[in-house]
Amino acid sequence: MTAVLVIVVLIVLAFLYYIRLNNTIVKLEETVGNAWSDIDVQLRLRFDLVDNLVETVKWYAKHEKDTFKEVVEARNKFATATDVKSKAEADNMLTTSLKSLFALSEAYPELKANENFLNLQSELSDIENKIASARRYFNAATREYNTLIKQFPANVLFHKEPKDYFEWLEEAKKAPKVKFD
Repeated sequence: MTAVLVIVVLIVLAFLYYIRLNNTIVKLEETVGNAWSDIDVQLRLRFDLVDNLVETVKWYAKHEKDTFKEVVEARNKFATATDVKSKAEADNMLTTSLKSLFALSEAYPELKANENFLNLQSELSDIENKIASARRYFNAATREYNTLIKQFPANVLFHKEPKDYFEWLEEAKKAPKVKFD
């Protein structure tokens, strides 16, 4: 009788552990999804702000077509990106092209003093900080989720795929090379 009771208790405990582990994985999946939504909102705000910024700079620097072309291409790539990896690549491309755009402002003192440009630049800087914060949170949530699903027994019981991190590409970290003719 005691052996049967011990077996029943072990089965119940194993079942409760399974439920707890499953609920933890579901919670972490939701956290990763929510963190991604935060990043997506900030990226979309920046995406919309880029048009205003480009138009303001275009007015002053009409002959800098290559830089504008890069920004527009990066913006279009972002618009068509669907998953974390492709959005991260598009974001890195946009970040690199925006650095070049801001470097142009150094050659145009009137632009640097333009109130609209300064406001847009300030707004963009604020959004960039929010994106960086959201990216850190997303990557932390992703790391926690990926760690859990790779550990035993979750890896055996649930067979979940790891989530992609939202990482910077090396080229986005570099300073832009801008030449003035």
